[in-house]
Amino acid sequence: MQSAASERSATQASDPAEDASGASWQWDEEADDRAAAPADVVGGGAGPDGDGPRPSRRRLLAGAGVLAAGAALWAVSRPSGGGPAPGPPRPLPTRIAGPEPLWTYRGPAAMTPERLTDHPDRPLFLSRTGLQVLDPADGSPLRGLVFETPGKDRPGDLGTPADRVVLGADRMFTVSYGHIDGRHLTDAAADWSLPLPDHLDGSITLYGSDGATLYGKVSARPAGGALGGDTLFAVRIADRTVLWSRPVAPAEQLFTPVTAAGGRLPACDTTAGRTALVVRGAADGERAWSAAADENLRWCAADQENLYLPDGPAGLRALRLADGSARWETAADPAGELRSLSPVTDGTRVYLPRDNGLVTAYDAATGAELWSRRLPFRLDRRSHPLPAGGVLFVPGPAAAGVCALDAATGTELWTFRDSGPGVDVWSLAADRTRLYAGHDDILYALPLT
Repeated sequence: MQSAASERSATQASDPAEDASGASWQWDEEADDRAAAPADVVGGGAGPDGDGPRPSRRRLLAGAGVLAAGAALWAVSRPSGGGPAPGPPRPLPTRIAGPEPLWTYRGPAAMTPERLTDHPDRPLFLSRTGLQVLDPADGSPLRGLVFETPGKDRPGDLGTPADRVVLGADRMFTVSYGHIDGRHLTDAAADWSLPLPDHLDGSITLYGSDGATLYGKVSARPAGGALGGDTLFAVRIADRTVLWSRPVAPAEQLFTPVTAAGGRLPACDTTAGRTALVVRGAADGERAWSAAADENLRWCAADQENLYLPDGPAGLRALRLADGSARWETAADPAGELRSLSPVTDGTRVYLPRDNGLVTAYDAATGAELWSRRLPFRLDRRSHPLPAGGVLFVPGPAAAGVCALDAATGTELWTFRDSGPGVDVWSLAADRTRLYAGHDDILYALPLT
């Protein structure tokens, strides 16, 4: 049955981040709809004095024919109220399956959620050049934040360190050379730009925030152009104080999104071709312990007790956060056909998605398998499940929608999808009462339960 919500006009708002061309970014390519201007077939060529020659009879006849054709086309296509003919309307979703949306927001360009380091806790619409903050109650725009447009010569994937947008403490954090810019999501008077101390001079990479502290790394670039030393640092957001800085090897990287559970910061170190897990104290940056790790160490999740790491292409193992001792590990895939994606945890269960659409829940304390559910769509690194309100929300490709699973049993509760065109994977955010799900240039608010 056709949804009443889909018949309503989507919320329209001007986005200060839209560029002059109105082009929207896509996952795999960029479209350029600009066309060359038609040639002038009426006027003659310019003469030495700047005036054109007298038009010939043939040129006058040709020009008159063009004008007549244009007038006929204008008479047919002009709107009855006068003025220029409107452009073709952008298609809107005509059918909604699943829960009735509370509201719908349509942006002027495609979202780029891969630039965010973590799931937001409010409705945000991040496009190629800016961030639109929306009112959770009705989706109306609250504040638009514009920042530098990534160069068109960059690859299509905007998830590079220079393009990351970190959220924390009601702020959006981006970087410029030598500075961290913290802009408040709703109050422009609370914006600030923090110059880092001289010893942190260099290219800045932000990894994320735990809500109170912002974590990053500076890569020095001496005058000679060679790579210099790298330094991890932590900034307390409330008073913009650099809490600590520690020199590290260039090959040591904190995980994104940053994991700062139980007072620990895990990192991956591939110095000398060996993969190691390095765990530092979040309060001082000092190395607490390290352990040899699987070469597939692409991600790391944590709760207050455990760190969860890949074990081979498709497995999962848990280490004790305090000292790195082994807790448990899952059985390997005997056929070798599966590939694990980054898991999520709610502190009680760990949810491991795999690229074939299989999602498995494990007991966080013992590693016992609790349930397993095969979804009707494949997953990839852009699919980031979100546990909230006793439900595990799993985003799929644009045509597949978002699947809601009971977190305790794995039972499918509903799947939300629309009929609108799209090429992106769904992105998710949530607060205490609403789920915000979107793809391409459209964002929906759904009831959380």
